[in-house]
Amino acid sequence: MHRLVPAVLLLTVGLGAAEPRRVVSLDGTWQIAEGRLDTLPAAWPATVPVPGLADMAKPAFAEVGTSASRGHREAYYYRRTFTLPEPLPAVARLKIHKACFGTRVWLNGQLLGDHRGSFTPGWFDARPALRRDNELIVRVGADRAANGRDVPDGSDFEKVRFLPGVYDHVELILSDSPYVVRMQVVPQPVEGTVRVVAWLRTAAGEARCRPAVSIREARSGEFAGDATGPEVSVGSDGERMVEVLVHLRRPRLWSPEDPFLYTARVDIGTDVASTRFGLRSFRFDRRAGKAVLNGRFYYLRGPNVCIHRYCEDPVRGDKPWRREWVGWLHQAFRSMHWNAMRYCIGFPPEDWYDVADETGLLIQDEYPLWWGDRWPAELKHEALERDYTEWLQERWNHPSVVIWDAQNETVCTETGAAIRAVRGQDLSDRPWDNGWSPPDRPTDVYEAHPYAYINPAFSLDSFARMTGRAGQPGELGGNVIPNSGNNPV
Repeated sequence: MHRLVPAVLLLTVGLGAAEPRRVVSLDGTWQIAEGRLDTLPAAWPATVPVPGLADMAKPAFAEVGTSASRGHREAYYYRRTFTLPEPLPAVARLKIHKACFGTRVWLNGQLLGDHRGSFTPGWFDARPALRRDNELIVRVGADRAANGRDVPDGSDFEKVRFLPGVYDHVELILSDSPYVVRMQVVPQPVEGTVRVVAWLRTAAGEARCRPAVSIREARSGEFAGDATGPEVSVGSDGERMVEVLVHLRRPRLWSPEDPFLYTARVDIGTDVASTRFGLRSFRFDRRAGKAVLNGRFYYLRGPNVCIHRYCEDPVRGDKPWRREWVGWLHQAFRSMHWNAMRYCIGFPPEDWYDVADETGLLIQDEYPLWWGDRWPAELKHEALERDYTEWLQERWNHPSVVIWDAQNETVCTETGAAIRAVRGQDLSDRPWDNGWSPPDRPTDVYEAHPYAYINPAFSLDSFARMTGRAGQPGELGGNVIPNSGNNPV
């Protein structure tokens, strides 16, 4: 997928008129340079694949992602050009799905802004600077220090290299106004219905629209249901939320044994947004101490997958970005009768979640925070609330994602405060894991890591030592999820 070829950086995009929304992929071969945070480079000596990491540049840079990196540079700069046909649309949003460490963006010499998150999408309003012929420059910090200690930086005590780069897709999303900012599909398996919630915005002035929702089976394209919402007014002073209830014909549940997917589409005339989803429910039964999938007890079996540790492997190459390799990996998990996994101390590229949806694996999705009892004083819950919100909005339509995991093996108060602030945004109300800190609700989970070479009660004992609270599962108020540890597969 990312075989490097002589750089052809001028992308000409034909938009067509079939759909009001046009998504332009800016993936491919970019130019790259190293330098200071405050100075744009004068030359572009290398090329690099996007998505990918800076250690994939040709020719290679020295000491990428190591402690010696700061002696060579403070930042990497990515550059590419692209051409759009005129007339230009009313709305142009640039989405950088994920980039380490922090992102600053210029389009045609105009600063579009900063996104300090390294593990969540950065959105930028590209329309004011957009032209027919465009130059896009993206700056990322060369190491964790570039972004400051007041935002999550992927701390991991067992890693050596913290690799920077634009490691997920880059897209330009074009439409007329008003437009769909985001959508959330809320499955209701018992009723055989789905709530489709969309947030709308207008680029200027006030506009009226009537959302129409259609649902089809993802693989066959067969019609599965539709409904039209009331006409609504969308102003320029903020987002307008609309909701449409759709009854499904012949509803079919999603599970690891039958990972059946639908596609939901919201059409407001001037824009169309769509997403895949699965009809499933998931919770924990506090009394039984078991997971409940689609109304039945369900035992979770599977590994930890530490993709950011795997990226340290010198023979990793471009495997994490090759769809066929990711599919093979997940199928290998299923072949061992595993039905669940934890994406541990760092998110993989977004395509991995699509593969998990298709393959049938339940994901405990862990935000990359691991500080033990050494939580940095600068990192406050307000910053976590921002990052957690971006995280939820990116993942909440994946049926494979069943547990939001706020952190790993850490005792603090900030993650709990952030959980309480954001969890209501997930209208499916998935359970949360708060590491070695107290669960937010009795129906949440508490992670225990009974390594074979230590006392199986180590996690609970550690909790008691560091918090002064009893280390019994029932007294913690949540379900204990034994885990095999943080070792990558």
